[in-house]
Amino acid sequence: MTTLPLSPDELLTTTRTVRKRLDLDRPVPMDLVRECLEIAVQAPSGSNRQGWQWIVVTDPKTRAEIGEYYRRSFAAYAQAGGASAGSYEDDPGRAEVQRRVGESASYLAEHMGDVPVLVIPCLRLHGGRLPEGNQAGLWGSLLPAVWNYALAARARGLGTAWTSLHLAYEREVAELLGLPDDVRQGALIPTAYYTGETFRPGARVPLDEILHLDRW
Repeated sequence: MTTLPLSPDELLTTTRTVRKRLDLDRPVPMDLVRECLEIAVQAPSGSNRQGWQWIVVTDPKTRAEIGEYYRRSFAAYAQAGGASAGSYEDDPGRAEVQRRVGESASYLAEHMGDVPVLVIPCLRLHGGRLPEGNQAGLWGSLLPAVWNYALAARARGLGTAWTSLHLAYEREVAELLGLPDDVRQGALIPTAYYTGETFRPGARVPLDEILHLDRW
């Protein structure tokens, strides 16, 4: 498929989380998802092991069940204040941004099961056990590929959102999908065509506030 005429910098800075603007009614061709996954697996992985596995869920009933687990998890997260703008009460601008984020996150939680394609990236692990201590190398062998997928989707007119709240019900979702015991899930990426074309770089903390040269 022909990709959008985006420069590398435009692609990297305008691949945003899409929640309210996911088109829930327009089907996404599996061939297009496969194109994005072919780009995804060009990402690096530790020792080139390529231990990732990809579950693509399009069945409406299964999507609805996963969506219900996500909705439950989001409800608990929101109740605990995870989606609140309250922690930014001294910064009205940031508080307003977080308010909008919370509102759109709530919308996605209610409609996760309606998104045409749900992608769940996974890793196969010995015994299915996450190692104790530093897991940077483990997830560093999966998450770059997930971001590659999001970038490839954006370049093809698809929107995505990086979510992981369903992992509160990882075991239940694994049973639903028939995953082997040695497979662990890393994220849940709703994928759909997006509406509108007004993506722009997001507001960020000034670089000089977070940059350290040579030492802290």
